[in-house]
Amino acid sequence: MVETNARFADKGAQASWDRARLSIVIPISVIVAVAILCVVIAVLTSARRANEVALEHERRLLSRALSNHGEQFLRELESVSVNEEAARRIRDRFDRDWVHNRIGLWLKNYFDHDFVFVADASDTLTYALLGRESVEPGWFNSIVAELTPTIDFVRGRSGEEPKGALRISDHREGATRKRGRAALIQRFLGRPATIAAALVAPSVQIAGDRERAAMPLIVAVKFVDEEMLAEIGARLQLNELHLTGNAAASSSHTAHEFKDSDGQTLMSLAWSPKRPGSEIVTSVIPFIAVAFAGFALLAALIHGYMRRTAATIAQGEQRLRYLALHDPLCGLPNRNYFGERLEEVIRDVRNGAPPAAVFYIDLDHFKDVNDTLGHPVGDELIRNVTARLSGLLRPEDLVSRLGGDEFAVIIAGADDVAALQRTAERIISAICAPYLIAGHSILIGASIGIAIVDHRSEDAAADVMRYADMALYRAKNEGRNRACIYDAAMDADLSERKLLERDLREAIASDQLRIAYQPIVNGSGDTILGVEALARWSHPVRGDIEPSRFIPIAEHSGLIIELGEWVLRRACTEAKAWPGLAVSVNVSPLQFRRPDFVDTVERILAETDFDPAFLELELTESTLLGNVESAEVAMHRLKALGPRLALDDFGTGYSSLAYLRRFPFDKLKIDKSFIRSIERSPDAAAIIHAIVGLGRGLGMKVTAEGVETAEQQLFLRAAGVHSMQGYRFGRPGSPSLISTRLAMNGTHRSIASDAAALAG
Repeated sequence: MVETNARFADKGAQASWDRARLSIVIPISVIVAVAILCVVIAVLTSARRANEVALEHERRLLSRALSNHGEQFLRELESVSVNEEAARRIRDRFDRDWVHNRIGLWLKNYFDHDFVFVADASDTLTYALLGRESVEPGWFNSIVAELTPTIDFVRGRSGEEPKGALRISDHREGATRKRGRAALIQRFLGRPATIAAALVAPSVQIAGDRERAAMPLIVAVKFVDEEMLAEIGARLQLNELHLTGNAAASSSHTAHEFKDSDGQTLMSLAWSPKRPGSEIVTSVIPFIAVAFAGFALLAALIHGYMRRTAATIAQGEQRLRYLALHDPLCGLPNRNYFGERLEEVIRDVRNGAPPAAVFYIDLDHFKDVNDTLGHPVGDELIRNVTARLSGLLRPEDLVSRLGGDEFAVIIAGADDVAALQRTAERIISAICAPYLIAGHSILIGASIGIAIVDHRSEDAAADVMRYADMALYRAKNEGRNRACIYDAAMDADLSERKLLERDLREAIASDQLRIAYQPIVNGSGDTILGVEALARWSHPVRGDIEPSRFIPIAEHSGLIIELGEWVLRRACTEAKAWPGLAVSVNVSPLQFRRPDFVDTVERILAETDFDPAFLELELTESTLLGNVESAEVAMHRLKALGPRLALDDFGTGYSSLAYLRRFPFDKLKIDKSFIRSIERSPDAAAIIHAIVGLGRGLGMKVTAEGVETAEQQLFLRAAGVHSMQGYRFGRPGSPSLISTRLAMNGTHRSIASDAAALAG
């Protein structure tokens, strides 16, 4: 009986254990099964969505490719329509032979345009090209109506959008209409074609509608054919891109219609789309099955372990969370905390809370502090900035350190743009005030990008931070120590700058830049004492790009280091052709602050075998800010090599007398803003006299920049400047022009007389 009871007791205990085990295993099994089902559904849904996203991406790429085609088409047309000679030969006195050779055959032979027409101010065809022959324009009277949408749009008669056509050129309406140019897709002779038209004018700037109406124009036609589509398809990796005509696309292809403003289909393109989702599903399903089998087993094993460790985890959870969400150096919330809080703020604003704003703050010249004074001083500087920000803002505002020298602030109740700007100015003023750390007086700056979160915003936290980052980029590009508020135009501007940055990198690497030299003459203007080397960039597609556009891009991206070395090497090489003539080269602050800058100058002088006594390096005051000790050492090393040093743009910065006494400058260059103000501002004249006297008293030469008139020259000569440069003495030109001017007998010549002398 005892054994029987014991046996039944063992069975009861086993049954109890089985029931307990089932109570655990069954829920886990159900959870695993549901998880597997959800993952399978998620994979299939994601695959379908991936296919849709890929298709939409291909459609956008195709539309963008057509827009690029339209812009290229317009540039080809403007290469012959926007110049003085075209205006004279077509508008002033029609020259059919010149039009045929320099416009019709040019566009046909070099750009493969199918038709080229020239119309006068009354839109009557005065020239027509068919094949490679000039034909009687009257032959095309029957199809002139088909060109009407393009002509009317260019002349400003069709309002906001062309009728019966689709615009594919620049969509910034004001710029497009003002320039008198357009590229459209429309039906021509029963076929889809791109038609571009541009007014014949001496420049791209057209005064108004009356002038636009009185100008002739050039119209070019290029059919959308298989060759063009094959090129686009190969570039975009769109397989089997073709015109569908009236036939529907097959099931394995997708079609995209291009319609005019009235909804009429102008053309339909079809291609075989990529299906990345389907490919992924086919390849990963077996692995997912194996993985989830292992997951089920692992979940069973982990279950017991989790129960044993749950208590320990709970005890350290709060401490770990604090460490995970706060910066260990300054104690501010970190990027993770900031992201969570920003998501909450966005949700609250959507639900009716007042608008908020995100301030993205980047410390300028912080890296210089770390590099020159060491990381301990840099860490203490971060703590000082933290204290200033925390004391400046309200308790309800969140201050966070995102990492490095980047901070972010969430401002509540940000419904007043002016108030946001004032807050940003207070932050910048607070950060820019001097710091006294470890016996060092430190000056840094701050740039701020601002993004506003209001009830209309549908963006996630990552998008808001991206907007703030773009605004910060704009603030840095506009000179730093300022704040910018995000607007939609910054997206396009950032994309444009990235493209220019890429092209500039390639141009430097492939030696596609050139140097223009501006003469520097003596006070009487009759002797060239030197030249200033200026970088110039002629883009193969965009044409000449102003230094004011590509130099800031180079400085922000770090390309200024490579660009500066290229300019210095090229200037030293080309200036060897002018013995005894000094050549001035501008030095960027980023370039000068590199520890190897002096070694680079020495190496280039050795490689080019250029006499350093005739090299002049131009520095600005911003180069010296916050970098006094290392700058002084570098400048004395440069002086030992032989080059002369000039302080450029003097008068526009701090103009500190301490700089002039401490640093071994040989020359002061008066900024052109004072020269322009000589004739209308007594203050400017007084300042120039003071600068000249200061320079002479310190034993420095004084150069005036931006001299354009005889009156300015006479005043500066009387004031005692040693040398001058400006358009009065010659615009920046090629090395051959400088060589020719040096070879001329006589005194200073104006640009016009130089050109006449050279031509003769």
